Amino acid sequence: MLDLTGLVRSGDGIWWGQGGAEPTPLVDALIDAADRIGPVTAFSGASWNPRLRRELPDALAMTSYGALGELRHLSRGGRLVVVPCHYSALPRMFAAGRLPCDVGIVQVSPPDGEGLVTLGVGVDYMADAIPHTRTLIGEINHRMPATTGGPRLPLSVFAAVVETDRPFLEVQVRAPDEVDLSIAGQVASIIDDGDTLQMGVGSLPHAVLDALAGHRDLGFHSGIITDGVLALIEKGVVTGARKEIDPGIVVTGSAFGTNDGYCRIADLPIEFRATSYTHSPVVLSQLRSFVSVNSAIEIDLSGQVGAELARGRYIGAVGGQVDFSRAAALTGSRSIIALRSTVPSRTGGTTSTIVPTLSGLVTTGRVDVDAVVTEHGVAVLTGCTDAERARKLVRIAAPEHREALERSARDPRGTA
Repeated sequence: MLDLTGLVRSGDGIWWGQGGAEPTPLVDALIDAADRIGPVTAFSGASWNPRLRRELPDALAMTSYGALGELRHLSRGGRLVVVPCHYSALPRMFAAGRLPCDVGIVQVSPPDGEGLVTLGVGVDYMADAIPHTRTLIGEINHRMPATTGGPRLPLSVFAAVVETDRPFLEVQVRAPDEVDLSIAGQVASIIDDGDTLQMGVGSLPHAVLDALAGHRDLGFHSGIITDGVLALIEKGVVTGARKEIDPGIVVTGSAFGTNDGYCRIADLPIEFRATSYTHSPVVLSQLRSFVSVNSAIEIDLSGQVGAELARGRYIGAVGGQVDFSRAAALTGSRSIIALRSTVPSRTGGTTSTIVPTLSGLVTTGRVDVDAVVTEHGVAVLTGCTDAERARKLVRIAAPEHREALERSARDPRGTA
């Protein structure tokens, strides 16, 4: 593997691609060389690299926009610094040097007939960071599909490249259970034919995509797409025929999926674009039928969303939730927050995810949430007073927690 000691300097800030586009062999080489290079700071998005579960060398400091994938292990161990920001702010932060950008490490497709490579299934913040990066290092993976929508780069922009022919890291998602399926059915019931959707990754989004199989002419404009979106394209459910912009095309920044899905992408009408496009308020405001579907760790009785902290530790991110929720609520069709009504308690039993007040940070403000969905129903909050919001949210809470929530709603100090 490439020796990075001659390419990375002590004190450098380094970024690399995320998800299936993570250049894992080069990241591993950086971890191995960090103590010899000297102190460096690295920025990554979601990572499934098992090396990040272990102890990192002291010389390598990790930062991210959230604690996603294996970065949760670093967060639990106090080895991750989170920079809270909207995903749409990442391009501006790279441009201003507020995120590490001395060295960029990317995984790319093999050169085409013109000698140009693409960023494959991971364009998003990488495309915006490249113009502000001193040294670019590439992994040419012969399994990476050449994609459209993002930059095509000559090999001359790379200080060094390595060639591989390896499978991608895959997102690990448990099979949806009955609760997921119940929530998914209710989410699908408030999505109309012809809507343009944004959705995340996980068991619940997977279930929602399955529940949309009977819809028609759906579109996608999202920071991430998964294998479930590919399946809906292939079934003729996602056509993008009614999109106000980019008709007939699925627009995304990254694909988070499986090797089977990555192999099918090149044959589908998908464009991978930079974060400065996918999350741009100007772009999103043109999607009048836009529906965002996001999740949460907890939501309070006013409709405020917490999606970052659990028990004082980062396990999530602001990410694109606010960018997409605000666009959907203000200029689009509907902003949806979907979550299970309970989570297991450390002391046994369950804890309600609908709470009187958030235990952590506010990720998404109440005015950017149109509807909250649990397995117990849909609470449409748009146009409701604080008291009406509380009543509607109590109704979709778990039955065993409703009485306590009603008491809190009557008296926020916690006394009936």
